[in-house]
Amino acid sequence: MDLAQPWLEVERLHEYRLLDSPAEQEVQAVVRVAASVADVPTASLNLLCDDRLYEFSTVGFTGSVHARGDTLCGQTLGPGEFVQLTDAAADPRHRDDPAVRAGRIRFFAAAPLVMADGTVLGSLCVFDRVPHTLDARQVAALSDLAAVVVALFERRSEVRRNAELVAAADARQEWIELVLDSIDVAVLAVDVQGRFTRFNRAARQWHGLDVATGPEGVVAGLCAGAGDGMLVRAPDGEAIHVRADRRELRAADGSLLGTVVAQSQDTADLARRRLIEQARERFARANAELLRSNADLSNFAGAVSHDLAAPLAAVGGYLELLEDEMRGEAREWVAAAVAAVGRMRDLIHALLDHARAGNAPVQPVCVPLNDLLTEVLDDLRVEITAAGARVTVSGPLPMVDGDPVLLRQLLQNLITNAVRHRHPIRRCEVSVGAVGGAFRVVDNGLGIPADQREAVFGMFTRVDGRISAGHGVGLAICRRIVDRHGGDIRVEDSPGGGATVVFTLPDGQVSAAAADTR
Repeated sequence: MDLAQPWLEVERLHEYRLLDSPAEQEVQAVVRVAASVADVPTASLNLLCDDRLYEFSTVGFTGSVHARGDTLCGQTLGPGEFVQLTDAAADPRHRDDPAVRAGRIRFFAAAPLVMADGTVLGSLCVFDRVPHTLDARQVAALSDLAAVVVALFERRSEVRRNAELVAAADARQEWIELVLDSIDVAVLAVDVQGRFTRFNRAARQWHGLDVATGPEGVVAGLCAGAGDGMLVRAPDGEAIHVRADRRELRAADGSLLGTVVAQSQDTADLARRRLIEQARERFARANAELLRSNADLSNFAGAVSHDLAAPLAAVGGYLELLEDEMRGEAREWVAAAVAAVGRMRDLIHALLDHARAGNAPVQPVCVPLNDLLTEVLDDLRVEITAAGARVTVSGPLPMVDGDPVLLRQLLQNLITNAVRHRHPIRRCEVSVGAVGGAFRVVDNGLGIPADQREAVFGMFTRVDGRISAGHGVGLAICRRIVDRHGGDIRVEDSPGGGATVVFTLPDGQVSAAAADTR
């Protein structure tokens, strides 16, 4: 590391939000394990910033802030390599250090926190008042624990960046709506099945459209006059002469997404027509940018899975080996670190599942939901049995036209969510059924307050005040899957307490074969 560039450290510490928040429990557990591995009473996780050293998390003493040059950590971490001073009082380079002279430190060892680009953020230090020597196994274990800390910091950064990407995509969508509503041109978009996907303020005023308007007979009338003049009678009775222009909407790979129709009054002058063209271009650019943003989210999730999952597996393996050798309280600390690695791995998988659910190509086929549900219950049998839960099917399920992989993930997430949020007193009961085109997953668990039933479908959202083993991603994945199929999903009350998740598929996706199974 080049110590002549301390701003690298400052930039990274701000990126990971380390200077304005306390250490997480996982970080504190790692420091405790480090002290146990080295068989010393004191340890600390130090962060370097400009000419200062922050004792971020400590064991055996209360941390504080020091001048960087007054600490053994600040003096020895230049090369970014593991440092061990068996007896600092006998070392002419360090025997005049204030802590060494005062007898507070004789033995000192530090494993650097080295990021992927070589930046050293600080160190994981262990020390004692008496001379001490670490063997090769202890040195390797401390280096692995330092890697765990780096992985925890990376997780913090990746989660924040993912949230920023999602927020940016939402901001772009809001900007599109504001632009379209600000122009006096009716803009209507339909998908390849002829369903309305967007219409702006002018379209609502001219055609009386609302969110419940269906496509029967309406889309054909709106699109038939593209390129020609047509008469539109608004809900208030006003007759409007308009000209319509139609364009196909295509994805980056050329596949057809639908059609957009722009209608302007014939009385508009050349400037108005120029405004229409500009609005169309902005709409196309914003649509392309939204598609690119979704692709970035998918690529980001894949990179997270590849770049973090592999080293995380190695860290977990080393910690499990340590757990086998530890006893008493030290074993509990290692177990806490193993659990933290497991939570990190589950979060990576959850993020990747969310990205795949929103971007993977939908490949609809005729899916027998009875058979699919049987496979899902077989996969979840261990978790259902461990929870003492009972899952029943209220009547035969229909055949549907959909993507079997995504529908399997939908059912698995809904049943898992019901089991994990079971009531602490009564036995967990889950029922899966279908009436017409509406599918219901009913549980008798903790339920979801009415004012939070929409929010729970957002990323990283949990019910207020409730401790959960999940990551707040499951229902967000369910909504993305239902949206990909053109359906709707919502939460209702269950009779006697609990929550009922209802999802619907559009008319035509419930196969004609369904009539034979009911």
